[in-house]
Amino acid sequence: MPKPKSKTPVEESKIRRTVRAVPWITIAQITVIVGRRWAALSAKERARMAELAHRSGGRLRNLSVRERMELRKLAHKLDLRGMGRELLALRHVQRRRRRRGRGRRGKRD
Repeated sequence: MPKPKSKTPVEESKIRRTVRAVPWITIAQITVIVGRRWAALSAKERARMAELAHRSGGRLRNLSVRERMELRKLAHKLDLRGMGRELLALRHVQRRRRRRGRGRRGKRD
């Protein structure tokens, strides 16, 4: 079995820049928002929703009418609209932070 090649310093530098560029705080906030909604469902409801999502293969037409109604009911419990509003508000805050940062960097005395 061949040994894995070690990365060159240039490759490691690119990886470090990429990792630093990822908005980790934003990802953590999204995880909290989605996790809170997901935790609102009981364990049985979460398992059933996961099963229906898997069976559908991403296409609601793959489910029976009854299963679609059940999935819709579970999705309603997640309050997807409320989650969307929270996520959009988060995006707005992130944009404002970036704009402020650019303005300060660009000014020189």
